[in-house]
Amino acid sequence: MKISGFSFVRNAISLYYPITEAIKSVLSICDEFVIAVGESDDKTREEIAQINSSKIKIIDTVWDKKYFKGGIINALQTDIAKNECSGEWLFYLQADEVVHEKYLPIIKNRCEELLNNEEVEGLLFRYKHFWGDYEHCHSGHGWYPNEIRIIRNRSDIHSFESAQSFRKFDYYENPRQPHGHSKLNVAKVDAEIYHYGWVRPPHLMNNKMLALHTLHKGEKRAKEVMKNISVEFDYGPLNLLSKFDGTHPEVMRKMIEQMNWEDKLQYQGKPNSYRQPHKHERAKYRILSIIEKTFLSGKQIGGFKNYKLLKNV
Repeated sequence: MKISGFSFVRNAISLYYPITEAIKSVLSICDEFVIAVGESDDKTREEIAQINSSKIKIIDTVWDKKYFKGGIINALQTDIAKNECSGEWLFYLQADEVVHEKYLPIIKNRCEELLNNEEVEGLLFRYKHFWGDYEHCHSGHGWYPNEIRIIRNRSDIHSFESAQSFRKFDYYENPRQPHGHSKLNVAKVDAEIYHYGWVRPPHLMNNKMLALHTLHKGEKRAKEVMKNISVEFDYGPLNLLSKFDGTHPEVMRKMIEQMNWEDKLQYQGKPNSYRQPHKHERAKYRILSIIEKTFLSGKQIGGFKNYKLLKNV
C-alpha cells in the first residue's frame, strides 16, 4: 500500500501558514508528498525545499486571476497536485492543517484495513478549529465538525468548489463546469485535523482575510470589502469559545513558543460594538450551539455534509 500526501500553497510565510509543519506532520506515513507551490512574494518555495526530504515533490505554478472567483483557483491548484500522486490513497492537507503524531498509526492502519473495500472512496476526519491562540477552539454551530481528507486515487474524484472537500464527477472540465457531481462514500477514521487557519498575529490575520476575499471575490471587490476594516483583526472575547486542554502536534512546538500577540487578544468581556459580530458571537448561533451540545450530542441542526457516511464500515 502506498500513501501520497498532497497540498497547494502560495505566500505561506507572509500570511503565516504552517505549511512546513503540515507536511512534516504526515511525512512519515506518506511515500511521497506532492505540493503545488504558486509563484510567491516570499520564500515559501525555499522553506518547503529546506525540509530536505526525497519524498517531497514541488510543482511550480502560476495562479490565473480569471479563476479568482468563488475560490475556484484553490480547487484547480489542489487538482494539479492530486494528478501527480501515485499512491492508492491520497492524503490531502491544506496549508493550515496539521495532524498530531498520535494519530498516524491509526490513520495508516485504517488505510490498510479498507484498501480492498472499493465501496469506501474516502476517509472522514474530525476537526479542531483553533481561534486567536493555541488554547481556544470552536466547537459550536457553523464550524464543520468533519471533512474528507483521504481519498482514493481515481480520475473521477476532484477537488470541489473552494477546495474544502471532494466530489465524484461524471464529466469534468474545470470547477466552473461541474457536470454530474456526487458525494463520496466515506468511512470514519478515529483521528483529528488540527486547523490553525484562524491563529496568527492580528495584523497578519487581516492580510489573510484580504487574500481570501481576493480568491473568492476578485481583487477589486476584496479591497472594497476590507477598506473599512481595522488594521488588526479583532478575535473578540475568547471566553466564548471552548478551552483546549490537550496537546498540540510536536511539529507545532516552535510556532507555539514564538507566539507573541497575547497582549492583543481579549480573553473576556463583551464583543466590541464597532465591528460586525462574528458568527459565534450572535445569539442565534449561540442558542443553536447550546441545543446541539445539550440534546443532540453535538450533531448540528441543518448541518451540511460533503459526504455520504457508510454504516458499519
